Amino acid sequence: MGERVTVEGGVDAVIFQNEENGYTVLLLRVDGEDEPITVVGCIPCAAAGEGMTVTGVWVNHPVHGPQLSAESVERRLPQEEEDIVSYLSSGILKGIGPATAQRLVERFGTDTLRVLEEEPERLKTIKGITAKKAVELSEAFRALTGLRQVMEFLARYDLPVYLAMAVQRTYGDNALQMLRDDPYILSRAQFGVDFAVADAIAISMGFVGDDPCRLRAAIEYELAHNAGNGHVFLPREKLLAATAQLVDVDTDMVETALDKLIDSFAVVEKPIANVRGCYLPRMYQAETFVAQRLLSMLRTPVEQLRQVDKTIDAIEKEQGVSYAPLQRQAVRMAAEGGVLLLTGGPGTGKTTSLRGIVALYRRMGLDVALLAPTGRAAKRLGEVTDCDAQTIHRALGMSYNEMTGQVAFKKNGSDPLEAHAVIVDEMSMVDLPLFAALLRALRPGTRLVMVGDADQLPSVGAGNVFSDLIRSGKVETVFLREVFRQAERSAIIRNAHAVNAGEPPRLQNDQGDFYFLCRRDAQRAVSTVVELCRTRLPEKMGIPVSDIQVLTPTRKGPAGTENLNRLLQEALNPPKPGQPEVRWGDRVYRPGDRVMQTRNDYDILWEKEDGTVGSGIFNGDVGVIEDIDPAGELLTNARQADAVSRALSAVTEARSALRIGMTADVVLTDCEAALEALGELNGKRVRDDLVETIFSRFCVGK
Repeated sequence: MGERVTVEGGVDAVIFQNEENGYTVLLLRVDGEDEPITVVGCIPCAAAGEGMTVTGVWVNHPVHGPQLSAESVERRLPQEEEDIVSYLSSGILKGIGPATAQRLVERFGTDTLRVLEEEPERLKTIKGITAKKAVELSEAFRALTGLRQVMEFLARYDLPVYLAMAVQRTYGDNALQMLRDDPYILSRAQFGVDFAVADAIAISMGFVGDDPCRLRAAIEYELAHNAGNGHVFLPREKLLAATAQLVDVDTDMVETALDKLIDSFAVVEKPIANVRGCYLPRMYQAETFVAQRLLSMLRTPVEQLRQVDKTIDAIEKEQGVSYAPLQRQAVRMAAEGGVLLLTGGPGTGKTTSLRGIVALYRRMGLDVALLAPTGRAAKRLGEVTDCDAQTIHRALGMSYNEMTGQVAFKKNGSDPLEAHAVIVDEMSMVDLPLFAALLRALRPGTRLVMVGDADQLPSVGAGNVFSDLIRSGKVETVFLREVFRQAERSAIIRNAHAVNAGEPPRLQNDQGDFYFLCRRDAQRAVSTVVELCRTRLPEKMGIPVSDIQVLTPTRKGPAGTENLNRLLQEALNPPKPGQPEVRWGDRVYRPGDRVMQTRNDYDILWEKEDGTVGSGIFNGDVGVIEDIDPAGELLTNARQADAVSRALSAVTEARSALRIGMTADVVLTDCEAALEALGELNGKRVRDDLVETIFSRFCVGK
């Protein structure tokens, strides 16, 4: 196994195909071979009858045996009448089944596919094809042909097949011509190709250094790249200088291109704090909307609570606390106004104030939504308030289309959140686009309380929303500055405030919860970290390993996250005889490993031990691997394993029914049960046409 080979043949059958990403499992008839081989890879719109030349590597699947993992594929439309019938009968074109395919080939022979593409009016001579249907079939075939052409174009530059699908979906029949006219469209955000790659493609096609397409793409790339680094806009002069350096042309040329983009509204230029700020339209629209919506919320009166102070007194008694003046002020202002900012460093009582605000809103009869930007922050918020909390993404019903790169939210002005009050914790981590989405989902009159530490780092995404709102002076803000005695006893908190004040932390090891261990080289530092986690903290301080978190400022190097994770896994969760594990790249995963989600997955289904179900796992969510499937490919939990088991059982029943000659309806019931179970793994409903396709391959005469 592992041998790289090139094979040529015809597609015998398509076993599986994911329409979203093009992943395909097919059987390929190879000349000189008695049995077809299994080919897997990204081969969208594959169909029986077409010819293929596949280059790839042989791999041995632990369940399904030898497979050729495709690295590159050259595809040919079928030439022989028999293959054309198979191709059209496969369902590749909706509206053409086996009978219609046979009639088409009987009428047009080997010219059938050309007639479909170029002379659709001739299709009307076939029984069952109306003039309208003829046009629809021709358009569908041209779209299919267009996708193949786009795939071939991108394959020349070693770009992935799924990219062709994204380009085709965006530009339709014009996709190939768009690429030829302006290959720099590949560097747009929805496609994700680095500007340098798109630039190399364009130059190989004859584009010159000062081509308007090149300059336009470079400007948009600089704005998008800096948005990814946290900047909502760039000052005009900085944008011009950065772009000129990127493409190595005179600033005057870039300025001309920028002015054209501004005139066409592809870039928005506005005066900001004595500079001319240049925005991507989506960033400008988000910023403008946030400002306008907040001003509107500030002007909207909210229902007032009578006897506020008496209510706060009752809450104090109920919770067994005595609010400091600023804490009491925060709770009172939450009752009196529609928008409130609450900020303070560690140990200043934000959590106590937050619990008081939640209790106050409950007493007012308000439905309260507790939100946070990450899964970990939401979990902590729920723990300190003893109420349900969730991520902003999950509350808004956020979804992501990998093919288009577009983010969508189920909750918006037409379908708002059902809450009377929304409290957002760790607000400093919320970026501008996410905050705009949240505001769009609030009903008129909804109260909004934003809690956070203004001294923390700003959000990873574009915008420094929390700090900017505080500096604006437009929103009522409570600054909690007093460090309470209980918190003050923590050297961690004292040193944190010292750093915020520009003072060096106290490093002596006589402070209770703060220890400083000096290690002058990375290897010794790493050894100390491993020993602390494995032995010293659990045994000397009684801290469970599961409660220990290691922070490091780098990813690479001896003390970076990659090496530390590897060494800590070896120390805390080493391999065991009979224990399954799976390798993904350079990483090994085992049951018992703690893992953190680093990318949002909006579609995956999940289920808690208490039976609560939902969808979406987001950046920052933390969990523990429970099990690994025997095939060594999928990290699973109990729910997923159960779904796979039910699907396998249903397929087994279907095969048994076929062998003993059961009726078609009985077999179909089992097929539907299998598909329903598998659909639970990706959260998608099974389409009727997919059921029909599977059924047709099992039962003749359906």
